[in-house]
Amino acid sequence: MSMLQFNFFLKLLKESFRDLIPIILVILFFQLAIIQTVPENWVSTAIGLCIVAVGLAIFLQGLEIGIFPVGDGLAQGFAKSGSTFWILFFGFLIGFGTTIAEPALAVIADKAASISSGRIDASMLRYVVALSVGFAILLGVFRIIKGHPIHYYIIVGYILVVGVTFFAPQEIIGLAYDLGGVTTSTVTVPLVAALGIGLASSIKGRNPVIDGFGLIAFASLTPMIFVQIYGVIVYNFVEAKEVVQVAVHTTTASSPVNISLMSIVSGIIGVLRDVAPIILIILFFQYGVLRKAIQNLKTVLLGFVLVIFGLYAFILGLEMGLFSLGETMAFQLTQRDSVFVIYAFSFAIGFSTTMAEPALMAIAKKSKEISDGKINDFALRIFVSFGVAFGIALGAFRIIDGGHIHYYIIVGYICVIILTFIAPKYIIPIAYDSGGVTTSTVTVPLVAALGIGLATNIEGRSPLIDGFGLIAFASLFPMLTVMLYGILTEKLGIKSDTEIETANILRDALVDAENMDLATVNVDGTHLRHSLKMSFYAVVVIVPEDKKEDALQAATTAGATGVTVLKTQGIGLEGMNNIFRTSVESNGVLLLFILPQIKVNAIIQAIIHALHITTTGKGMAFSFPLTHMKGISLNRHEIFEVKHEEKLKEKEDKKEESLHDS
Repeated sequence: MSMLQFNFFLKLLKESFRDLIPIILVILFFQLAIIQTVPENWVSTAIGLCIVAVGLAIFLQGLEIGIFPVGDGLAQGFAKSGSTFWILFFGFLIGFGTTIAEPALAVIADKAASISSGRIDASMLRYVVALSVGFAILLGVFRIIKGHPIHYYIIVGYILVVGVTFFAPQEIIGLAYDLGGVTTSTVTVPLVAALGIGLASSIKGRNPVIDGFGLIAFASLTPMIFVQIYGVIVYNFVEAKEVVQVAVHTTTASSPVNISLMSIVSGIIGVLRDVAPIILIILFFQYGVLRKAIQNLKTVLLGFVLVIFGLYAFILGLEMGLFSLGETMAFQLTQRDSVFVIYAFSFAIGFSTTMAEPALMAIAKKSKEISDGKINDFALRIFVSFGVAFGIALGAFRIIDGGHIHYYIIVGYICVIILTFIAPKYIIPIAYDSGGVTTSTVTVPLVAALGIGLATNIEGRSPLIDGFGLIAFASLFPMLTVMLYGILTEKLGIKSDTEIETANILRDALVDAENMDLATVNVDGTHLRHSLKMSFYAVVVIVPEDKKEDALQAATTAGATGVTVLKTQGIGLEGMNNIFRTSVESNGVLLLFILPQIKVNAIIQAIIHALHITTTGKGMAFSFPLTHMKGISLNRHEIFEVKHEEKLKEKEDKKEESLHDS
């Protein structure tokens, strides 16, 4: 690992510890101030939280150097190949292969099978969900290729979800809604996001912000439809039978996690088994379909190794520090008289666990990157976390109150649809995706334990009918809060990095106008003048008069914004022997362009190609550098473009230096 990568890891480690602070504060407050007991194995809990932070940093480092580059490379390769079939097939396999191995899905499926007296088969339920996610990713990729607006698909999906709900047995509704939130894993989310954004970046006419997001939203929506249809079938045609209860009830005491060499090896193999389908699918399509080697293979392999070890450390830390403690606290709080303590705990644990969710961090990071900084990753996570917190608190209220889940969900969907037509376009796909990434490795076990614990310990509630549904609430409300964040961003006039940089360049009035090393530029359309360190060139093009319009059209298309046109008279080489006795042989025009250096190549190339100057056409073109430039007019975009190119060049130079040093 180079020094640059090590410094990046230290930064991620610092951020990971910062993100765990809310969880620690919530647990300490409720454990000491409300429950008023010191938890058993508190040393193990503290060590576990430290392991979580280190594992999270390693995992994010692996994403950055392994999964993101591979996802982007695959997307670009598919876009260039132009094979729609293989892109859609890849999307389906990624969705199906990663969902069937999803640990959170296995937990929920086993619990559902147990509570339903065997009507729901755990394996069949997982296959139904995996097929629905495969179909969702396929549909999402198809939408990106075609460029269709995402909200049409989502609104039709909501109508189907609600329509099927009125035919589905009530025992399956909460479970179906929950499974929409647990299907997108910590590893799947970054890869799917990279695929969508990579496709949208590679296909002409697509916007990576507006078109690139949305795949995760589809993967959260389709399981609700498929599982409810599955429920209609099994509750009409399958007989109930006795089934051994599977880890449904919460415990009254947290149990320590035994760590041994065998358990560590077994745990790493387990994570590798979950990640293996993704790796195999990637290798098949990379080498078997695209027939293209992975760039920087050693670095990418290191990234995948870091993802596996980071994810294992993360899960081990959670088992040591949070899972058992969270289940214990959920049980203890249901034994208290005050329901408001339960609401407060639901809100606080929802907020704190979501802030530490790795999948959300990955999406937030991508959102900031492709929105040019207009979307702040930390602010986005705050709004998503508030949505989850409110959703879980409202879900807890529904369990205690005994209301039907579909009424809450229908009202929520109506609010989402209304906000879809109000919120800025760039935030809508990100908002839809936020609903799917909030319920993953950290949140699902705690939320599932809380819901089933409440339904088990409150008289008149059924664990199957009322216990499920909290995850659905945690997936729905972030969509609302993220769209509100987008509306607020527009109202406050928050700018992207590019817009801020442009404003900074043009902020000050003329400075140091007499400095001959600087160019003095008039900003077109304003009364401003600026002195900038900018290189200018004169581009001279001499062409026949009848080709003037063609030359000007080519130059304008290539970015020229002004020209001086002079009439010319020419004498051929033979006529130069005695110029006093030779008449002018031809008339033409001289086009004089004064340009920033970065535009010179593009404009000369455009003119010589349009007029075929280097082959069969007539004319000539050349350029030379200028000094002491004063008084030229440029528009704001040109000034920014020049400075932006300079900064990019500086970054590239620094990157090359750092690579050389490492």
